[in-house]
Amino acid sequence: MLMGYLGLFVAAFGAATLLPLQSEAVLIGLLLSGHYNLWLLLGIATLGNVLGSVVNWLLGRSVERFKERRWFPVSAKQLDKARGHYARWGHWTLLLSWVPIIGDPLTLVAGVMREPLWRFLLLVSVAKSARYIALAVLTLMHLSPG
Repeated sequence: MLMGYLGLFVAAFGAATLLPLQSEAVLIGLLLSGHYNLWLLLGIATLGNVLGSVVNWLLGRSVERFKERRWFPVSAKQLDKARGHYARWGHWTLLLSWVPIIGDPLTLVAGVMREPLWRFLLLVSVAKSARYIALAVLTLMHLSPG
């Protein structure tokens, strides 16, 4: 049983990075097996996914040291302009960090934009846990008779 929890953590962690992994299938499989504690599954999936997002945030924070290089995709002026836009509403985009394809890059951008870690963790944790809870509810509703 420990391997199931560990596998879910690894899948959730990897899925939150820029790697093309899926943790939802692992969660559903473990839920359907009936051998795992629902709340522990949700907690482990959320923890793994949030920690994977922190990796993206850290990468975003460190990539700025290359901003003077020719290959860097934006100029210093564009980066400052983006920071101004992000400072106003950008942190709320982290509530979309659960969305496939766009969610992981949003967490990377948050690092580039110097999002404070406390707010990053709060918003990403809310978004990621809501996704896993919704997935678990839908899965369990499908299993219930009637």
